[in-house]
Amino acid sequence: MAKKINKNLSEFEKFVLFEKGTERPFSGKFEDHFEKGIYVCKNCGIPLYNSSSKFNSGCGWPAFDDEIPGAIKKQVDRDGIREEIVCSYCGAHLGHVFYGEGFTEKNVRHCVNSVSLDFVPEGEKPLIDRIFFAGGCFWGVEYLFRKLDGVVDTRVGYMGGRRKNPTYEQVCTGVTGHLETVEVIFDPKKLDEETLIKYFFEIHDFTQENGQGPDIGEQYKSAIFYTNDLQKKISEKLIQALKKKYDVVTQLKKASDFWVAEDYHQQYYEKTGKTPYCHVRFKLLKTWDGII
Repeated sequence: MAKKINKNLSEFEKFVLFEKGTERPFSGKFEDHFEKGIYVCKNCGIPLYNSSSKFNSGCGWPAFDDEIPGAIKKQVDRDGIREEIVCSYCGAHLGHVFYGEGFTEKNVRHCVNSVSLDFVPEGEKPLIDRIFFAGGCFWGVEYLFRKLDGVVDTRVGYMGGRRKNPTYEQVCTGVTGHLETVEVIFDPKKLDEETLIKYFFEIHDFTQENGQGPDIGEQYKSAIFYTNDLQKKISEKLIQALKKKYDVVTQLKKASDFWVAEDYHQQYYEKTGKTPYCHVRFKLLKTWDGII
């Protein structure tokens, strides 16, 4: 179920998004739409697809051969046969994904209902966007990001590993390859990407290779998981600038499947009233002006 239902949705949109309905073929407004920009979730507004991945399949629904990294969750459909795709943030139903049809070189077709989508033209910013950060124990990283003006929401979970839907205990063994990661949902009109990524470097030790503070382990490594080229470009610029003064160990990777952690980990310090023990915002980067 979605985190929150958009009050402006029509009854038919609610039927498709939350009861897993389907619009009639060739009836949707985006079936034959090829303007440059990004397609976002109709319910929550998170970016889902770039227009560059859209193609004409002739099947009657919008077709894409790739998603924005970390945007889509794939699961077995309730018919037990097809592979359903939903918005990974709010859970709204999008459609289904098919393989081996030969439409494009990627050989994948995301068959999406138009009513599940909105469109943001090239050059305009979406209402919300996302990026993923790993910087040690996700309790403290999330706690500090929630204090940053312009951050709309956060979730903690696991990214970058090999096992599907890992548990906290499995990740803590260090053998699954996952990092404790925070999904940061932000308002790009209020909080620009450079300010956001700089803040990440200010709230953890990006020179510690084997963990963060007293937390030692593979799952505590420093990493930025980007979801678009702008985030990647800014991250690369800041990492290279910091390397002039520091031994930066932060990894930069494309976002992948984000496995949301168990409920008791979400907003841990707000729930418990405890204080973070291994994260604090350092002012050492008052020197940003002297670095970049």
